[in-house]
Amino acid sequence: MSTDQPPPGQPPEEDPFLKRPQEPTPPSGGQPPPAGPPPAGPPPGGPPPGNPYGSPYDNMPPPPYGGSYSGGFGGTDPLAGMPPLAETGRRVLARLIDWLIIAIPLALIGIPFDIYKKVSEDDLGDTVTFSGGGQLVFQLLTIVAYITYDTVMTAQTGQTVGKKLMKLRVAMLNDGSTPPMSQSLLRATVLWLPALICCACLWPLILLILILVDKPYKQGLHDKAAKTVVVTAAR
Repeated sequence: MSTDQPPPGQPPEEDPFLKRPQEPTPPSGGQPPPAGPPPAGPPPGGPPPGNPYGSPYDNMPPPPYGGSYSGGFGGTDPLAGMPPLAETGRRVLARLIDWLIIAIPLALIGIPFDIYKKVSEDDLGDTVTFSGGGQLVFQLLTIVAYITYDTVMTAQTGQTVGKKLMKLRVAMLNDGSTPPMSQSLLRATVLWLPALICCACLWPLILLILILVDKPYKQGLHDKAAKTVVVTAAR
């Protein structure tokens, strides 16, 4: 038996004691695995529906009016992304225009109803007010005219003639959309009915004061009832 020892230094290639790295086993198709880092997997917690590897906010709808949410994602301000609130002076002018648009034709229509001959004096000099059936019909016609005008135009575009001239529009507080017919009717009823029945001077004054003092949305009682705001408009 030979007692020769291998020389010191690097062992020869045929050294049976040299530990060689194992060759990777090729896949069943016979092709070697691709080089480079492994593909990225889905994010922890599983991918969002319809978006396997992207951001979970990629499929979110854009904010209203094409703007950005001023409060950032998850903000609670309903007006974030909406146009600025309308100035009170422009709202008053718009309301006066709408009132004249209805009042002038009604003044002409009221002539056959004798609305201008309802007060006279009796033999003792006391004032006597006559409330005939024609005047009652005319009052109902007036209520229907104002409420219908405001309801229909607000539900169509959010703008009456006065608001269009003043570049204003009515919008739902929660998302800025045009109020539906039900909300438009509620808003018009609260706006016009008390003034046309009993409080022609007091009711508009109450609404104006509430608009001036209400924070932060400048809502009158009619806006609060319908959950609307008045904002500026491009046209």
